[in-house]
Amino acid sequence: MTAARPAPTAAVTVVGIGADGWEGIPGTSRKALLGADVVIGAPRQLDLLPPECGGDRVPWPSPLRPAVPGLLAAHAGRRIAVLASGDPLFYGIGRTLAEVLGAGSVHVLPHPSSVSYACARLGWPLEDTEVVTLVGRPTARLAAALHDRRRLLVLSADAATPGEVAALLRDRGFGPSRMRVLEQLGGDRERTTGETSADDWPPPHPGDGSDPLNVVAVACRRAPGALRLGAVPGLPDEAYEHDGQLTKRHVRAVTLGALAPAPGELLWDVGGGSGSIAVEWMRTHPACRAVTVERDPVRAERIVRNAERLGVPGLRVVTGAAPAALAGLPRPDAVFVGGGLTAPGLLDACWEALPAGGRLVANTVTLESEALLADARRRHGGELVRLAVAHAVPVGGFTGWRQAMPVTQWAVHKTSDSSEAVAGTAGADT
Repeated sequence: MTAARPAPTAAVTVVGIGADGWEGIPGTSRKALLGADVVIGAPRQLDLLPPECGGDRVPWPSPLRPAVPGLLAAHAGRRIAVLASGDPLFYGIGRTLAEVLGAGSVHVLPHPSSVSYACARLGWPLEDTEVVTLVGRPTARLAAALHDRRRLLVLSADAATPGEVAALLRDRGFGPSRMRVLEQLGGDRERTTGETSADDWPPPHPGDGSDPLNVVAVACRRAPGALRLGAVPGLPDEAYEHDGQLTKRHVRAVTLGALAPAPGELLWDVGGGSGSIAVEWMRTHPACRAVTVERDPVRAERIVRNAERLGVPGLRVVTGAAPAALAGLPRPDAVFVGGGLTAPGLLDACWEALPAGGRLVANTVTLESEALLADARRRHGGELVRLAVAHAVPVGGFTGWRQAMPVTQWAVHKTSDSSEAVAGTAGADT
């Protein structure tokens, strides 16, 4: 005999609803809505409910997230139901409510998401399809997901999003990509456009009948001759706008390997230059975050452009000289110092900011800064390496090697007891 499931005791029930409205939701979800004293949702969602849902209907204010605690407090003690599009925990209000109230105070009744519907209509395996949301986010973030022959589903902000997606694809060298727009998925007004390349996507015009509730399907195709950007650190130097202050491709790949980014972690990129380390840190995973500090305003603006071009517009750029500009920044999981090592107190400030388990990597090409790194290794441990790269170049009618300036790199993990790191490496210096 199977034990009966206990009734949910959550303070808020979140009900997923699709374009098919009341007819498309199951009995459990209907019961929750019929029994609610208050139903909160977007006006479009509230309009989908029948008259027998007698609870007070409260539309979400804008901006939404700051209003959540006060709105829920205003209805404390009442049975609250919240409407969400599709699956509430897939880029939906369910996440916000769980973060504000705690997961134990939220009972979620999901509905198929627009992504599930889209994959079903297209015949695309869900596990092989990448999803990028542009709801409340800049279109530029799509650029990081562009790889030849990959399939993308883009969650649109409104009816203008498909045209913005097509423009970005053309600008980033993916004009041959095939696009379709799926509207009102699961509802009576569901419609899928014909397949068209981004190059041939028509410009928007008044009265074209576009629906704001849509998903854009993109089969990525890179244009012949377009610069190829891989999925791992070490992008071509030509991918960046720079004035010579750029961590070059091969050293950059080694540096990111030493920094070892993981999902959700925060990097400080001190002495940003062109921002390449911070950009490629963020490109390793959508949840990676970074702050780059650059004292030159012209370079700081250039970093912003590079971040947008390469699909990580969320990169935060702080214009100012370190270590003073580091004050007030959120605590990092890793720090890269690519410039300004001789500034008094900089290296110590970065070290002190790191938590136990954090990583610090510093690169230099000067003897003065190299001496600082040698001293830092003596005090904190870690690894000191010399990186040398040579490129084959024409020498008359032959070919020879041209040596780039060697880079000295210090990489260290901070333990809970820094003296242990020193003791652990002291005998290794031969």
